[in-house]
Amino acid sequence: MEQGIMIAKNAGALLPQDLISLNGVLKVCDMETVVLGAHLKRAAIDSEVVGDSVLCHIETDFSFRGRFAIPADWCLLGCLHDANNATGCNGTPISSGTAFTVFPGSVSEFVFGADSRASIMLVPLQRLRHKFAKLVHPDLDIPVRLLAMFDLTGSQLGTTLSANFEKVHQHLFQEPRADAPASLIEKELDILLENHLLAGLSAQADDRPQCSRGRRAHYQIVQRAEYYMRENMRRVIYLDELCKAAGVSERALRYAFDDLLGLSPNRYLSMLRLCTAFRALTVADASRRSVKSVALSCGLWDLSRFADHYRHTFGELPRDTLMRAPPAETTAPSTAREIAYS
Repeated sequence: MEQGIMIAKNAGALLPQDLISLNGVLKVCDMETVVLGAHLKRAAIDSEVVGDSVLCHIETDFSFRGRFAIPADWCLLGCLHDANNATGCNGTPISSGTAFTVFPGSVSEFVFGADSRASIMLVPLQRLRHKFAKLVHPDLDIPVRLLAMFDLTGSQLGTTLSANFEKVHQHLFQEPRADAPASLIEKELDILLENHLLAGLSAQADDRPQCSRGRRAHYQIVQRAEYYMRENMRRVIYLDELCKAAGVSERALRYAFDDLLGLSPNRYLSMLRLCTAFRALTVADASRRSVKSVALSCGLWDLSRFADHYRHTFGELPRDTLMRAPPAETTAPSTAREIAYS
């Protein structure tokens, strides 16, 4: 399987996937993921540069938590075609038929539930601003909050936009690429961009996902606990330390993790350590780093147990990951638009 940003071309079939392929799906973003399950299973992942934009589509039969930041001159538009109850963004639950827009300036955190499917379009921020100026007013700023998340199922504009995003999926997985002229695809993407803005700006309050006070509190608890995990990953972390870091009782901590991630705090810590080790091993120089040094840096002291859990999760031993060639560098935003359509 190709690594880095060379995503598997599998015609929409769910196939075993490498975590690096999952991390690299957005191409111009550095995305970090944590698998929320016993092992990495199957996914259909694809992405392609078309003109100045990047098209992505992902479908999985497992859950994972991720975080990423959009580069300063880019923005992300997307549509969640299918979602289960675990799917959410920054603590807010998201259902099927929800569109979203991510702007640069902060880290976005999400949970992608099992059997979920999403299409994504990364575009230069200036292109979105230019389209907004033509549609609304050249002197107004884009209302970021109105475009953050909105439901597509209650209006004709939403239905049209949902169909536009389905075309992204069809282009990546179903249509023969050689028969789809780049100029035609560019025109369709421009229509998608316009419809995305129109649908988001016209959406009503009831069309926007809401985060209850209780769920927001759970999200903040998980954030504080995870920050402590990452800052102290090299050593043993006890549950009472996480409770103190999160400022809650053990019961409240467990309830928050179960509500948002479907895992106990200790189980999530174990998966965080494993996925961090995987990420480190894929970019490590085998002549300078060892499996042992990577494992210890992630707080994985029992090396034989680590190897067993690692193989069960990722389908190979840690040394096999280390000995593979490092993945290709992520395509930089400044050069992504120069890649020829293929």
